[in-house]
Amino acid sequence: MPGENLTRAEAIERANVVQTQSYAITLDLTTGPTTFASTSTVRFTATPGASTFIDLVAPSVRSVTLNGRELDPAVVFADSRIALDGLEAENELTVVADCAYTNTGEGLHRFVDPVDGEVYLYTQFEVPDSRRVFAVFEQPDLKATFAFTVTAPEAWQVVSNEPTPEPTRAGGNATYAFEPTPRISSYITALVAGPYAVMRSELTSSDGRTIPLGVFCRASLAEHMDADYVFDTTRAGFEFFEKAFEQPYPFTKYDQLFVPEYNMGAMENAGCVTFTESYVFRSKVTDAIKERRVVTILHELAHMWFGDLVTMRWWNDLWLNESFAEWASTLATAEATEWKGAWTTFAAMEKSWAYRQDQLPSTHPIVAEIRDLEDVQVNFDGITYAKGGSVLKQLAAWVGLEAFLKGVAAYFRKHAWGNTELTDLLVELESASGRDLSTWSKLWLETAGVNTLRPEITVDDAGTVTGFAILQTAPADYPTIRPHRLAVGYYTLTADGLIRTHRVELDVDGERTEVPELVGTTRPDLVLLNDDDLAYAKIRLDDASRAVAIENLALISDPLARSLVWGSIWDATRDGEVPASDFVRLVLNNIAAETESTTIRTTLNQLVLAASSYVAPERSEATLVAVGDGLLAMARTAEAGSDAQFQFVKFLAQVARTDAQLDAIAALRDGSETLEGLTIDTDLRWELLIALVAGGRATAAQIDLALADDDTASGRQQAAHARAAIPTVEAKAAAWASIVDEADKPNAIIRATALGFNHVLDASLLESFVATYHDALFPIWESRTYHMSEELIEGLYPAPLANEALRAATQAWLDAHAEGSAKVAPPALRRFVVEGLAGIERALAAQAVDAQAVEAQAVDAQAVEAQA
Repeated sequence: MPGENLTRAEAIERANVVQTQSYAITLDLTTGPTTFASTSTVRFTATPGASTFIDLVAPSVRSVTLNGRELDPAVVFADSRIALDGLEAENELTVVADCAYTNTGEGLHRFVDPVDGEVYLYTQFEVPDSRRVFAVFEQPDLKATFAFTVTAPEAWQVVSNEPTPEPTRAGGNATYAFEPTPRISSYITALVAGPYAVMRSELTSSDGRTIPLGVFCRASLAEHMDADYVFDTTRAGFEFFEKAFEQPYPFTKYDQLFVPEYNMGAMENAGCVTFTESYVFRSKVTDAIKERRVVTILHELAHMWFGDLVTMRWWNDLWLNESFAEWASTLATAEATEWKGAWTTFAAMEKSWAYRQDQLPSTHPIVAEIRDLEDVQVNFDGITYAKGGSVLKQLAAWVGLEAFLKGVAAYFRKHAWGNTELTDLLVELESASGRDLSTWSKLWLETAGVNTLRPEITVDDAGTVTGFAILQTAPADYPTIRPHRLAVGYYTLTADGLIRTHRVELDVDGERTEVPELVGTTRPDLVLLNDDDLAYAKIRLDDASRAVAIENLALISDPLARSLVWGSIWDATRDGEVPASDFVRLVLNNIAAETESTTIRTTLNQLVLAASSYVAPERSEATLVAVGDGLLAMARTAEAGSDAQFQFVKFLAQVARTDAQLDAIAALRDGSETLEGLTIDTDLRWELLIALVAGGRATAAQIDLALADDDTASGRQQAAHARAAIPTVEAKAAAWASIVDEADKPNAIIRATALGFNHVLDASLLESFVATYHDALFPIWESRTYHMSEELIEGLYPAPLANEALRAATQAWLDAHAEGSAKVAPPALRRFVVEGLAGIERALAAQAVDAQAVEAQAVDAQAVEAQA
């Protein structure tokens, strides 16, 4: 990625020189399969006599004309910039270029559907990739209007930010001249083109306008597109947000396009939102995925106001865009859709992501220092989304939801179509709530790290509480002690379950907070800090409560309370305070009764990680066998057709290793065993085949047969995963070569192959790739785009080894490329490697704790035997 970076200092300097007015962009999509013709005419004001540059990533530039003056592309175009000097007060720049299609999900992505040979295109511009399609001042504070003129085959749909006009037709092609957009940032402009199937509807905005709605997907997926449900969710979101924000929807139409080979969940292009087509369900999916699609739809819709109508000045406030959309979409999901348990889902998924991210060496304040574009790219993380959303939830509770929304509405009114910084929002929230938020901002937004809260309880012989305090700690590197509003719940075992019998709510501040209102109460079976999930903090159970939870968690009727207990014990396991074997026992004892799909999904992922990487190595295999046996038994006894049954089978496929387990997988796949209510559909059939491949029970020939039956985009991705999962060093080497040594694979195949590469029952298969991996880091980084570097570097790290040799090799690479070395790793690359190392160090620490517990149990057993 040499020459494609942009620093904040450069952006500030350029914004002091240039103010953009309009772009007229002409694109011809009929020039061939590798490049397309791009002509950009940019009108802007500038400081007379000044110099600046405009951004463009293109294989060739044909001409550059500034104020009628021809500039030599060979002189002014280098790397990703066109130098502009001798600027006038009013300027017109025209750049004619040949730009390249990509298969990486960046810029203008080109995909050929294997089902029918049709070509599909879509753009993805955030953060810095509109410059791959047209010449542009690529920074969010240089807003302008954008008028696209697009020539494409006349059979195609052509969609952009403004409504699609009637085209002019000639020679089998059609040319569409779109109306100019309002003043927006370049990263939310969009173009989607191809023979997409389209379903249309409309709604009435709060200001009386009719807003056309569209849902698009590939023609070969149209039979699976449940557009009516998407429309219903969208209508609910419009009604909720227009009322909450006191502002009508700001654009002219709202299209939602489900596109292939997408790198993320969705993108908030103004009026032209793109989604991963994995949200078009060709096979059964978990309720967790169904709910996540609803949250994603509402997340992108919230961005139409927060991010698109009002936009951050620079990327250091990216968190505010994403955190606000995460909070607002969860609120809307809980209040306006059938997914009333959205805050439980938020606790199980988003907050666990936030806690994990906040404990990495790369953690950062929510308001991060963003020095350049590479800093932005790596900060699409659990801090920017999940921790930010968590603290906004906390802030809304503190100032009051009504006051919070009043402040947000005032912010939209004051700054519509403009650019802002955090202080602009805080001013409106302070005005609406009457609270001073400067201290809150400093403690929560400008410092990193997560606090840990634990109870200190003393009782007398009768079980009466004689002292109750909440202790707060912070990590040594981030020692901030913060204020928290939280509840303490008492849970007591009764004939009706583990029932909450008492609750107090209080403010916690400082390292020790006494809770006098609990003195004199009877000690319950389980004490739960942060009951109802009001605070952002890791919580600990005392030893007695944890013992009760391990055996009886399923008896808690409230799903949010269960989620908090699951999360508490998992955090303690990750932190080396609880043996991983205890967490495994907790899950196997209680997960069968869990009702919340996302909680099941999150917890089973944690179970697999604990059993494979956190349990002492000498008993990891036995633990994984027990996990597989437990999942198989639960699948066979679960409610017919239930989400739990489905998930138990899916996770069994991840860990199946014994003959009996693999026999069961094979029987389910070939139909010789059936589970009532479970359909072995296309995607589940692939998952079961991959399990058999990884277990040495299916061959490459069987993969080829499965692909012949399902030669679709998804089928090809599943086949790539399966081939990479073949349990031989030779197969792993072939998988590695296919995506590292060969640079032609699209993003989705790279992602699937990396999943298969690390899909191992015997991690020793990966030992020979430790040196190979570290040797490849610089070549990957220097030759691939950012997103493809990320997929390869994160996806191929041989983390299943989780051993000292891998730790030492990774640390040695970091040491060899530290500041002052002959070849210093760029910060973004270094961050990927540091985060991989952190996972291994955490696994090794957890293994040591689990091994100590094993030894202690053995000593105790010997003592009991000696006494006998």
